[in-house]
Amino acid sequence: MLMWSDVVFLIGGFALLVYFFFKHKFSYWSDMGVPYAEPSIPFGNIGEMGKKYHTTEIFQMFYRKFKGTSPVMGFYATAAPQALLMDLDLIQRICIKDFQYFNDRAQYYNIDDDPISAHLFNIDGERWKTLRAKVSPTFTSGKMKMMLPTMIDVAHNFHMTLFEKIEDSAEVEVKEMLSRFTIDVIGSCAFGLECNSFKDPDNEFLLMGDKAFATPWWKVIRFNFCSSFVSLSRKLHIKLTDRDVSEFYNGVVRDTIKYREENAVQRNDFLNLLMKLKDRGTLEDGPVNEAGKLTLEEIAAQSFVFFLAGFETSSTAMTFTLYELAKHPEIQATARKNVTDTLKKHDGKFTYEAAMEMSYLDQVINETMRKFPPLGSLTRRVTRDYQVPGTKFVLKKDIRVIIPIHSIHNDPEIFPEPEKFDPERFSPENVKGRHNAAFMPFGDGPRNCIGLRFGMMQVRVGLATILRSFEILLCSRTPDPIIIRKDNFAMSSQGGMWLKLKRVS
Repeated sequence: MLMWSDVVFLIGGFALLVYFFFKHKFSYWSDMGVPYAEPSIPFGNIGEMGKKYHTTEIFQMFYRKFKGTSPVMGFYATAAPQALLMDLDLIQRICIKDFQYFNDRAQYYNIDDDPISAHLFNIDGERWKTLRAKVSPTFTSGKMKMMLPTMIDVAHNFHMTLFEKIEDSAEVEVKEMLSRFTIDVIGSCAFGLECNSFKDPDNEFLLMGDKAFATPWWKVIRFNFCSSFVSLSRKLHIKLTDRDVSEFYNGVVRDTIKYREENAVQRNDFLNLLMKLKDRGTLEDGPVNEAGKLTLEEIAAQSFVFFLAGFETSSTAMTFTLYELAKHPEIQATARKNVTDTLKKHDGKFTYEAAMEMSYLDQVINETMRKFPPLGSLTRRVTRDYQVPGTKFVLKKDIRVIIPIHSIHNDPEIFPEPEKFDPERFSPENVKGRHNAAFMPFGDGPRNCIGLRFGMMQVRVGLATILRSFEILLCSRTPDPIIIRKDNFAMSSQGGMWLKLKRVS
């Protein structure tokens, strides 16, 4: 029988083992000669992520402290060493020229226990290369033109709903409103479903989308553990996707495909294109391409990420755009004129060509994504040892590296007076004079966002729908200053975004 002294001895011995384990792990960046942030047991430098600080705020602290001292700095996600990149030339090399060393996004997925996580954003190696080649043809400008009428139909319903809800003027929580718009767009363009989220306050697509993006602190710790210790996490059968979220999206895809196949339904949407790849392995007429065929699980995974990416990032971008337009009425007036003049030129019709001609609206959107990039950082994993050019530093295989997009976009040396909202930063002349890696809301290189055309089109349509009919004003419930919500993977405002919409006379 153990005595209390034995128990105390065992606990003390275990504590010492834990201490020396972390002490050894936390010596990594010091041994490598890389400047680093001092960690603490047991969470390293991420103990406050998702709780006291948003991920971007942690990286901002690192960036401001270490920029100029080194092109790279080190920190720890629990016991795993990770690197933050701060030099634009290095970032561009990693994304493009030296991509072969960094072709993995360093996102955890578990194809056996959580197949819906094995989508294009997460997967790596040859699996990613093969799937990207299969899916890329579904995102060409031609396919966007094909989907635009469906998007416009949703925008028309959105417009009518706004007119019903807002007689003359009203205070509106625009983040929720725009989330419902993107839910309906993605539901229609991805799944061919009428979500009718404006008429259904408890819409399941919206609830599941919110749940998928919620990242309380314990999810942040689990995510970083799995991303740092991939093999161990898979052996432990760890899943990052909540079971009800996975079951919901798998069920939607399975049931929709079954209905379409049994009833010979054809639609101009994303799912229809993926079904062609399932049956024929190609989107072109001609011989069947067996190697190009997708499985039902692959279709579900791609539909899932298409939905999540289009839902949250687009609604966030539109929300912050409306906020900035409310604060800057002269910019809002110019943007509205750009929309109305362009539509007038195209007989009032929102065509693909009209969308491409709304150049000032694009400048406004880009400036918003500079200040508030929907995803504040990008990740890559080193696939083989990489000598950082011009330094003695070597990024070892399997180290996870972070590109701090939000920090770069708000660096006063790159964008003077970064807190100022100025769409002229994105005039053609100003864009030409700037480093290519200074603005990357969709990433860069072979692993850039495959759906950027769709995302930008959705944002243009949503904003143009509002601007042509409503003036956006600040109200007593508008946040000032904005406080970034800590427990969400994307950047969003704590407490939502209240603005006043007033009909344009």
